[in-house]
This record gives sequence, structure tokens and C-alpha cells, in this order.
Amino acid sequence: MNYRSFLIYGLALCFSGILIGQNDYVMQREQMIKTQLQARGIKDPLTLYSMTNVPRHEFVPKNLVEHAYRDGALPIGSDQTISQPYIVAFMTETLKLKSTDRVLEIGTGSGYQAAVLGKIVDSVYTIEIIKDLAMSAKSRLKNLGYQNVVVKWGDGYHGWPEKAPFDAIMVTAGAEAIPQPLLDQLKDGGHMVIPVGPSDNVTYLVSVLKKKDRIITKELFPVRFVPFTRNE
Repeated sequence: MNYRSFLIYGLALCFSGILIGQNDYVMQREQMIKTQLQARGIKDPLTLYSMTNVPRHEFVPKNLVEHAYRDGALPIGSDQTISQPYIVAFMTETLKLKSTDRVLEIGTGSGYQAAVLGKIVDSVYTIEIIKDLAMSAKSRLKNLGYQNVVVKWGDGYHGWPEKAPFDAIMVTAGAEAIPQPLLDQLKDGGHMVIPVGPSDNVTYLVSVLKKKDRIITKELFPVRFVPFTRNE
């Protein structure tokens, strides 16, 4: 085998390895959809489509890639986590999203939830208070081609008034109460999902519907989230 043939053979093996690796991730996502989501009642076609097509392994630290599709949360640094796939799907489904929606997310983290939302809606505006996470998520989402997701470093309590009103708002950190600025920035008829509860007690996932200036809330089930962080 001459050098040119050897080089072509080596490239073919490398490319074959990449394809096998990617196919393995596809299979893991399909298994995740069946056993973790559909088996627990997730039915929304848009949510299932998005969870199937967002590569979760791209949003976890390299040393945890092999665990990316497991049934649980994973650390992403700075004492933050990427949520369990079921929770990501449930919160997404709860918002009753449409393809034309403009969505605000509070708590970007690694950018995974924003990417899931971005596969469904027209535009996503996501805020992260930890600068390193905000910058890395912004770069990651850009490199993966999520052009309809905009990341901002800042205090999510105040929302993003310049981009309001929003059809839906998702908060991925436990708050002691629903921030009033977020309610103000939610459209009439819009939905919000947010973990709410005392910092030293049980936190419940809460769905919020804004209807003709009335706020209708419903406790869904107890959850565990990192605390809602504020600028001092």
C-alpha cells in the first residue's frame, strides 16, 4: 500500500468511526424518547421531535458525554446542572408552544433547554447570570447552528423588557416567588412554567396562565432545581 492509499484508508476508517459514533448517539436518543419520555406520558409531537433532534451530548462536559442520555441531571460546572431529560420535556410540553412563538428562558446553563425550545419556536431569548456559562452557551449554540437563540449575560429576575412581550416563559431555577417583571412581560394568553418554593423547603413546578390580566397558577409536582440566583 503506497502512502496515498494508506492516507485514504486512514481517512475512511476515521470517517467510519465518526458515523458509528453519531449513530450510537441517535440510538441513545431514541431509547431516551421511548423509556424516559413516552413511557412517562410525554405526548406532544413538537416536544418529542425536538428532544429527538437536539444532541444532548453536545451540551454536557466532555468527561460526562457517555452519561448524556441517562435518566438524571448532570453537573455542568459553577454548581449548576443540565436537567433530567424528562423534566426538560415536561416543562417544554407544559408551555403549549407554537412555531410562531417568542420565548424567554431564565437560566441558560449549558444551552440545552434553549436548543430544545429553539427547534420548536420562532425565537428564544435566554438569560444566564453566570458569565462563564453564558459565554460558553452562546458559543456552543452558535457553533451548532441555533441561529434563532439569543443568549444574554445578566440577572434574569428582570426578564428582557426590550424583547417583550413573550408568548411563553420558562424558568429553570427555583424561585421563592414568581418574579413580577416576568408576569408583566408575559402576553395575554401566554404560559409560564417555573419552580417555586421556599429555599429551605419543597419546591414545586408551577404552571402559570395569564388570562385577561388574571394570573392562574397550578402546582404540578415537587422538583429539585438549583436556586434562582440574583445579582447583589
